[in-house]
Amino acid sequence: MLILTTVLTTGALTLTACGSRDDNANSSGGGDNQTVVIGVDAPLTGDLSALGLGIKNSADLAVQTANKDKTVPGVTFEIQALDDQAQPSVGQQNAQKFIGNKDVLGVVGPLNSGVAQSMQKPFTDAKLTQVSPANTGTELTQGNNWKSGDKQRPYAAYFRTSTTDAIQGAFAANYLFKNANIKDVYLIDDQKPYGAGLASSFKTTFTELGGKIVGADHINPDDRDFNSVVTKVKSSGAKAVYYGGEYPAGAPLSQQLKDSVKIPLMGGDGMYSADFIKLNKKSEGDIATSVGKPVEELESAKKFIADYKTAGYKDAYEAYGGSTYDAAWSIIEAVKSVVADNDGKLPDDARTKVLDAMKTVKFDGVTGPVSYDEYGDTTNTMMTAYQVTGGKWTSKLSEAVK
Repeated sequence: MLILTTVLTTGALTLTACGSRDDNANSSGGGDNQTVVIGVDAPLTGDLSALGLGIKNSADLAVQTANKDKTVPGVTFEIQALDDQAQPSVGQQNAQKFIGNKDVLGVVGPLNSGVAQSMQKPFTDAKLTQVSPANTGTELTQGNNWKSGDKQRPYAAYFRTSTTDAIQGAFAANYLFKNANIKDVYLIDDQKPYGAGLASSFKTTFTELGGKIVGADHINPDDRDFNSVVTKVKSSGAKAVYYGGEYPAGAPLSQQLKDSVKIPLMGGDGMYSADFIKLNKKSEGDIATSVGKPVEELESAKKFIADYKTAGYKDAYEAYGGSTYDAAWSIIEAVKSVVADNDGKLPDDARTKVLDAMKTVKFDGVTGPVSYDEYGDTTNTMMTAYQVTGGKWTSKLSEAVK
């Protein structure tokens, strides 16, 4: 399989155990400059590339800012961006490429929870820090038995700046039942880890609240003809559809649904993209939840938004721009701590030290205060519900979920 790669560098890399060193002294006059590479894994081509390119650009902006401000004296950051095509098998191959590049001290990504599952073990075995700005599958941080209360962190190298499906699904159920006043829902998922997990979480809370699941079905995310399931939805008497999946299938599903019965489709952060509206001529009234507050409403995000515009990226930062910047900055902060504790230089066991430092990373980021709990989950549980109004996503409710 051809793997498309995009490698953004500011100079040739010379591989060493802890980072590249230039022969020239740095501008402060002391010691050699060292290069640290931050890997970026995301779908840079294909149906989900709008989200993936926003991730790549936002990580690049964090690196450019760190270099400009000399956030870590004596260290120049670069990114190595690889295209996982939203495929677990490709993500696993990319993980080995990052591991093989000794300059890589941390990786931002991936977008998809299913891809993350293929990367977690090799990264943990290599003690290479991974921070996803988008994964919400609860089992990624709390293990497969989290539903029974038996929470165990399976992979020590994995962190994320997005909250979990357990939180997102519950928030979505509460919003639809209490705020939208919808009590009868048809449940659909795409059978992938993200979509199935989100739908399951939604169902649990929605039924606890007194809501009724009037029907349930699965679809193939590669399909674009959903008339058979739409027929079932129509006959069920549902007042809304909750879809666990992503916008490439969610958009045509919504449009075909409204051709038959005019009820809203609701989904999670995998739906919250401008491309959902572009692909769906009948998206008006549809609902999506996403992690955090809209960056446009955050005082902490003003500089990020302005800098992104100034940088001239041709692709929007999309849903995960702020959380990606914070994911990359977490790695930068960890590197900064390690260098400061080692007389201004990277130690030979830099990967291990950076991973250790991640446990205590804490800073004010684009999305607000950034830190991680004992599972590697973000401590920021803010969620927002959006609705398509006048042809664009409009925030309706933001709140922290306990």
